[in-house]
Amino acid sequence: MDHMVLQSFFGIATFFAFCWLLSEDRRNVQPGPVLFGLVAQFGVAALIMHVEFVRRIFMILSDGILAIKDATLQGTSFVFGFIGGGAAPFDVKGNTFVFAFQVLPMIMVVSALAMLLFYWRILPAFVKAVSFLMRKTLGIGGALGVCSAAQIFLGQTEAPLLVRPYLKDMSRSEIFSIMCIGFATTSATIMGLYALVLENTIPQSMVHILTASIISVPAALSLSRIVVPPAKQTAGDLVMPYEFTGATDAIARGTGDGMRLFMNVLAMLVVFVALVALVNKILGLFPNVMGEPLTLQGILGMLMAPVTWLMGIPWEEAKNAGSLLGIKTILNEFYAFTELAKMDDGHLSTHSRVIMTYALCGFANVSSIGIMIGGLGGLVPEKRSDIISLSVKALIVGTLSSCLSGTVVGLLFLFSNN
Repeated sequence: MDHMVLQSFFGIATFFAFCWLLSEDRRNVQPGPVLFGLVAQFGVAALIMHVEFVRRIFMILSDGILAIKDATLQGTSFVFGFIGGGAAPFDVKGNTFVFAFQVLPMIMVVSALAMLLFYWRILPAFVKAVSFLMRKTLGIGGALGVCSAAQIFLGQTEAPLLVRPYLKDMSRSEIFSIMCIGFATTSATIMGLYALVLENTIPQSMVHILTASIISVPAALSLSRIVVPPAKQTAGDLVMPYEFTGATDAIARGTGDGMRLFMNVLAMLVVFVALVALVNKILGLFPNVMGEPLTLQGILGMLMAPVTWLMGIPWEEAKNAGSLLGIKTILNEFYAFTELAKMDDGHLSTHSRVIMTYALCGFANVSSIGIMIGGLGGLVPEKRSDIISLSVKALIVGTLSSCLSGTVVGLLFLFSNN
């Protein structure tokens, strides 16, 4: 265990050192706020993992997601019949589980609920409370604090809507932090989807997914402020981005947004799985390497294995873990989660699977660069040139932030099982 602890701490130091090498202004990096962000990450993760009262709250949230899953199944059974999870009208041989009709529709239900929580002012109140804590502890401006808090639950283009009037006045560093947090976190709309994919792979998967989205915020703030040190703090408060005529209007709008995301995820899965299979067939034409056929997963695994080793994963498992990280970066995190769900103890230990759950939980992939430029650049055209020039660095920092979260949780996992 001692060597794994040292390995993980070496990985943390390496991630910070790499960001320092990428820094635009190394002399003005402020070590105090950067290190405090790391301490906050450890502290929040330890609270969730080891304080019974806090953990129980997260378990209640996890149970809530399961309740939404069961409620969604009622809806899909009514609309799609037995392919949506209902009783079959005849004897069916084999598995009747259909991912597209039994799991993905949950996106629409969660999206509708999120809009309803906005209408009831519950989600804005939570964002304001978390923003206040971040401003006081991490030393960031009000506008960045609101956006950072919102990105725990909202996506990379939705969260900036809450501070849209202040975006044009934000510094290059603050814009970069928003971008990095957007890449390092996920959204409530698909958190439950990740948890359902991993429910038979990682115990209490929803707790881990939610924890990952929370602790990756201070991680991204710390690393982003190394790469682009802050010059000023922009004051600001939450601005309601939506106007509803009533609860029904909120539900309808959320359902419409969820349906578009549902179709997008469905289409991407079909295309990405097909493309991976096609690439593997082409690579299969080449000679075997070390007795094994060439595959996209294998190539990505070799490239990313050193990164996953730095996260505290044993070298004999690093190639398998690296393939997941590579798939997430090149394709998307959802496909990487489905691949993680297929891996048993023979591929990754429980410790390694927990680490990878955190490392994969974020929107840091190549296609998200276009989403970020189009979404954030459309909200604040005055900063579009900065957003474009910083996009690749933001992708790197977002990836490292998720990896840092995995490393931190892996360390706490080792200590708790010692």
